[in-house]
Amino acid sequence: MATIGDFDPLNATIPATKVEITVSCRNLLDRDTFSKSDPSKILFFSFLFKCILHHEIYLSISHSMFGRTEVIDNTLNPDFVRKFILDYFFEERQNLKFDLYDVDSKSTNLSKHDFLGQIFCTLGEVVGSLGGRMEKSLGGIPGKKCGTIIVKAEELSNCRESVMMQFCGNKLDKKDFFGKSDPFLVFYRSNEDGTFTICHKTEVVKNNLNPVWQAFKMPVRALCNGDYDRYGVFCTVIGFHDFIGEFSTSYRELSRGQSQFNVYEVINPKKKGKKKKYLNSGTVSKHFSCYMLFFFLVYDFVFVDFYTFSFIWFPGNPAQPTSLHYMNPYQLNAYAMALKAVGEIIQDYDSDKMFPALGFGAKLPPDGRISHEFALNGNPQNPYCNGIDGVMEAYYQSLKSVTLYGPTNFSPVINHVARYAASIKDGSQYFILLIITDGVISDMAQTKESIVNAACLPMSIIIVGVGPAEFDAMIELDGDEVRISSRGRNAERDIVQFVPFRDYIDRTGNHILSMARLAKDVLAEIPDQFLSYMKTRGIKPSPTPPPYTPPGHPLQTQI
Repeated sequence: MATIGDFDPLNATIPATKVEITVSCRNLLDRDTFSKSDPSKILFFSFLFKCILHHEIYLSISHSMFGRTEVIDNTLNPDFVRKFILDYFFEERQNLKFDLYDVDSKSTNLSKHDFLGQIFCTLGEVVGSLGGRMEKSLGGIPGKKCGTIIVKAEELSNCRESVMMQFCGNKLDKKDFFGKSDPFLVFYRSNEDGTFTICHKTEVVKNNLNPVWQAFKMPVRALCNGDYDRYGVFCTVIGFHDFIGEFSTSYRELSRGQSQFNVYEVINPKKKGKKKKYLNSGTVSKHFSCYMLFFFLVYDFVFVDFYTFSFIWFPGNPAQPTSLHYMNPYQLNAYAMALKAVGEIIQDYDSDKMFPALGFGAKLPPDGRISHEFALNGNPQNPYCNGIDGVMEAYYQSLKSVTLYGPTNFSPVINHVARYAASIKDGSQYFILLIITDGVISDMAQTKESIVNAACLPMSIIIVGVGPAEFDAMIELDGDEVRISSRGRNAERDIVQFVPFRDYIDRTGNHILSMARLAKDVLAEIPDQFLSYMKTRGIKPSPTPPPYTPPGHPLQTQI
């Protein structure tokens, strides 16, 4: 039987994150002759990367309409009231497209209305912007300034608590003819329209008028949607589907702890109306514990900078078509696909989009020195590349200048990033090392020691294996089954995720689908690894930035 003491907030399941998208526009293009435009915004949600994982039919559809706002009359600076609710997945590239129209009639055919502009972005871009607020210039009409769009993402509820409760009954009414009652509790949440939604049901306790139900945990959002004073946490007590009674309360009352305030009289309205001396049908009391769960979105990604290093192993002759580095003019090679698939998602959470990109396993000009730590852009003092496109360009250029050479040593690569991570442990930056390799690891013992040392630092390691080689050693580094250890020391936490790219290659040759599958799995563990570091170090989420105030508007005092 679960008890209050059994609840471990560090291992609690985090509910799926939903974000609410709010849209505003400024200085829109005026397409009406005698009045201002009447804009309506259409949100197209791209299924190209998200839904093709389940429904490949969407491969032939670039964008599918997700929803539309209301129409706001006669303004070039609309603030739309209607929201868009989206599921947020860190490990997926969720493409968004916003189209803006000046609505001139009641027709649902968009071609009948004036097009005012559009933007393309990703949900990660919006979430990763300062305060979850992204501002972009509208485009789509050549030679015209279409104004700007402001897109803001907020978690659906600001309530990030989870509650653990346990209830017990006392002297409940007997409902069974030949025995005692078999009672259970049903909890309802009151809605704003006066209706009730069921949110929890306990187990049945057989033949007992003084039952003790098992402890249970649930998000506070499910109980009251974050409104602590909403008087309508409604509970019915039922004895094997025979109504015993009911009581109602609020979350704030529940959270007062075990006291006389948390002993509730169970009332049966029918009995109360018939019997003058009726007091109650028993009482229900509770134990209560409340925990603040860390949600991945709580940490503002501007203040927790995801700092990504890319290391690429360089074996073979890239001029040969058999090489995994071969530069095919018609398609990306395996290294480039892996780099692009992971990099395009993770770059949304890096504030400056500058990535240090290095290679290992090559002879460098002019003297042929073997290096396991060289800058892809040829500048060892400044190995940073501008965005993933810059990393890709540096990778292609390096293939023309270096001579690829073994062995495959991982420890210098890991130690390189660990030195950076060791200097910033306050939670303001989190480092992600992406290693792409097709070689069998040559320094296993040293690599295991480097990983054990790095496990206490704010960093994660992603290893993508490309090609047909055996990667048994990499699976050991992953640590999902058995925590990695070195010289009798276990790693403090699991920081490595290894995947062989060949497991994600689409059989029909669709490289976009292959990249989407790879990115989804290879990034799936990053949020938990990130949170585990923050929680074990007691690092709280950064304060929310102050609300945006447009230029020329006085600051509003927050109460």
